Amino acid sequence: MAAQLILGLSILVALHELGHFLAARAFGIRVEKFYLFFDAWGFKLFSFTKGDTEYGIGWLPLGGYVKISGMIDESLDKEAMAAPPQPYEFRSKPAWQRLIVMVAGVTMNLILGIIIFSLILFTYKKDYLPNSEVKNGIHAYKLGLEIGLQDGDKIKAINGKSFERFDDLLSSRVVFGSVLTVERKGQTLEVEVPDNFYKTVAAEGRWNFIGTGELVHEVNLVTAGENAEKAGIKSGDKIIGVEGNKINGNNDLPEKLGKVKNGEIHLTIRRDGKEMVIPVNVSDKGTIGISYVTTSEINPDYRLKPYTLAASFKYGTADAWEALVSNVKGLKKIFAGDEKATDAVQGPIGIAQIYGGTWDWSWFWRITGLLSMVLAFMNILPIPALDGGHVIFLTIEAITRRKFSDKFMERSQVVGMVILLGLMVFAVGNDVWKHIIN
Repeated sequence: MAAQLILGLSILVALHELGHFLAARAFGIRVEKFYLFFDAWGFKLFSFTKGDTEYGIGWLPLGGYVKISGMIDESLDKEAMAAPPQPYEFRSKPAWQRLIVMVAGVTMNLILGIIIFSLILFTYKKDYLPNSEVKNGIHAYKLGLEIGLQDGDKIKAINGKSFERFDDLLSSRVVFGSVLTVERKGQTLEVEVPDNFYKTVAAEGRWNFIGTGELVHEVNLVTAGENAEKAGIKSGDKIIGVEGNKINGNNDLPEKLGKVKNGEIHLTIRRDGKEMVIPVNVSDKGTIGISYVTTSEINPDYRLKPYTLAASFKYGTADAWEALVSNVKGLKKIFAGDEKATDAVQGPIGIAQIYGGTWDWSWFWRITGLLSMVLAFMNILPIPALDGGHVIFLTIEAITRRKFSDKFMERSQVVGMVILLGLMVFAVGNDVWKHIIN
């Protein structure tokens, strides 16, 4: 977890600061330092100087920075700011150039996020199911049934707009509340998805919503000596039914096992293309001794469409944008009181847990791409000390043609740093508290 967290943040921070660095150098602004992580109190792990810039790695892995000459930043270098402005300094440049320097970091994260999401599709997913191929309609599982969908429904549009990929039905456009245009038995009707549906999907899993085929529990581990092994269940078996009823959710089997503790349950198994019913004894804990992965089987008659490089960037851009939009919507939910900050905010411990303890490159890049979009969004918030705070001040300066005093900027920087420190303490404390109570 720690290795993935550090590598992911290192990539994001280094490229964010590289954006500021390149923009500053393009306008002839001197950059005194370029650091990955903070060299707090002068301690650093490594450094070297090339030209006018000192490059290094600090010991405190909470971000990174570039120290731009003539700019009031977290260093609060009052001595340097007291000297007469120099042509190579940030403060000597026109407002529009300074504005570009400040948005360059966020821009770099947006570009990085789009590239990562696009290459995930091209390298790992490789193909997708077009919605037009779902000729037999959807299979509505537990959550789909709860909002009014039915087996055989053909979903034609999301909020009045047609869509290409079937997987788009799990985008933020849908789970944060939407209207689905459905064709059912020759009639067109609308099914409303509640505004808080994203909570349900997050809590119970996407496999409980809808799919294109039967929902199956694929057994990946059978515990030696337990009831499942005694009954003849093997790794690779697909559980397609319980007591004669099809699987309709990820938690379907545990819920039904819990109702027949110390009893017997009949599982419909598919093995090597053949179906069989196997009776299995259930323990007093409601278990039979297996672990499984829930999957939705795709109809073999449906033709998948490959992600070409062009298609990967088209849909990767859309996926990156959806990630950004979902974070904006999530922040609105917090301010509106619909979502608890303690549930929604993740600190470094929480992020490390999302990465997980198993190194899976596909998952690593997915989370890193998501964090890149989150970092871009958080940095552009209008908080002093963040890029967004500088952007607000520079925009006002460009419009009014009046520059804020150094004293005002210094005080704003201090206020912003106090706010950020408070948010950091909250995020880390929240992580620790969750770890304690769980």
